[in-house]
Amino acid sequence: MNLAVCAVAFTLVLPAELPDKTAFASLVLGTRHRPLPVFAGVAAAFAVHTCLAVVAGGLLSLLPHRVLDVVVAALFLFSAWLLWRRRGQDEDEAPERRVAKGFLPVAAASFAIVIVAEFGDLTQIVIANLAARYHDPLSVGLGSVLALWVVAALAITGGRGLLRVIPARVISMLAAAAMAAMAALSVVAAISA
Repeated sequence: MNLAVCAVAFTLVLPAELPDKTAFASLVLGTRHRPLPVFAGVAAAFAVHTCLAVVAGGLLSLLPHRVLDVVVAALFLFSAWLLWRRRGQDEDEAPERRVAKGFLPVAAASFAIVIVAEFGDLTQIVIANLAARYHDPLSVGLGSVLALWVVAALAITGGRGLLRVIPARVISMLAAAAMAAMAALSVVAAISA
């Protein structure tokens, strides 16, 4: 395992997920239910999505090196564009209905909400890109899932306070800048290969 790759994945995935609809869904679920079952369901859903994204990235890495660098650069640029375009748009998106009480029903409902909302999401694209770029699925997966779990924990326990201090659009713009920088690095790698 490479701790530097783990740190890069963590650093890129965390700001990409902070302004996401699943973070806001976690925040709403956390205000309606006890935090532990909400976190258990959300964390399990993020673990499943991270595994799927790492596998997709592993498949991307089978491409020839130069082609892979171009594909990764394009996907990072696309991710940056999505983040820039949606600056703060997800703030009001959250599940409206109440779920049953009790650990298992709350955890299951939290899992279901996040598993559906996260398919094809920006962070899945970012994680797949990182897995393809670094050829280290364990490090990318660990850094990514830790970032997603941190976002979930922040959203569930203190999300409203964080959004009062740092607007969602600022977080989205910082994440977009990071994605654009990764795209530039991939283009340089494609040219120099």
